[in-house]
Amino acid sequence: MTATHVSETLPPLPLTLEGASVLHQMFKIRWAAWRALDPTSRAWILEEASHTLTALEDQRSAAFAMLGHKGDLMLVHFREGFEQLGEVEATMAHTRLWDYIEQTSSYLSVVELGLYDSSVKVYKSLAERGVEPNSEAWNAEIAETLERQRQAMRPRLYPEIPPAPYLCFYPMDRRRGEDKNWYQLPIAERQRQMAEHGEVGRRYAGTVKQIITGSIGFDDWEWGVDLFAEDPLVFKRLIYEMRFDQVSAVYALFGTFFVGRRLDREGFRKLLTL
Repeated sequence: MTATHVSETLPPLPLTLEGASVLHQMFKIRWAAWRALDPTSRAWILEEASHTLTALEDQRSAAFAMLGHKGDLMLVHFREGFEQLGEVEATMAHTRLWDYIEQTSSYLSVVELGLYDSSVKVYKSLAERGVEPNSEAWNAEIAETLERQRQAMRPRLYPEIPPAPYLCFYPMDRRRGEDKNWYQLPIAERQRQMAEHGEVGRRYAGTVKQIITGSIGFDDWEWGVDLFAEDPLVFKRLIYEMRFDQVSAVYALFGTFFVGRRLDREGFRKLLTL
């Protein structure tokens, strides 16, 4: 079997690793109802909400004051699984503040690491040795590859929320209509384009922290992207530069962008203090 033939017959599905479950919640404050409360009631509700958010932060949650008309508050939660995210939602819904905020959007996903390089490498090795796809020997070597990568990348699969003051979150797809379909490209070509795409991101490694989450089957888009930085202008520069590489210029479709400023307990209280 020639190298060209091997490349053309590789399985299309890249291997992926999944980690923490992630929920983004966007809220608008019902200001008229909030202002109508007497000061004592507002103070009591705010104290309860502040205490609840502080407890959630200890479990890998963070609050952000949103900029623009899309909302006032964004909460981001990283947890071990969906059950724990459900507990977060229940905790928030049981606070009295819930009566004075309106959830305008949310996004459910899991931390995802795409293993294009490892996928092509192991697929080629298996094909060159004549191992049939999905056979017992094939599945065993794939499982070994995934476990080795999972152990090496565990910190990236279950990350802490970076302490940077600014967050940009947006969902995206890699498909633009029937004549520009990412999933119709051979895996080796997708690997090449993703490597080019990654080169741009690595140039910003010192100024922005990026966390990619997968949402196929969980939400309306295919991926979610969280960017954390000290300077929000980095978001514009990074995303603009990335749009010139092939995978973005030809295949990327971007959803709504949400930008927020990190809130500590005092910042949260100031947001709701009249």
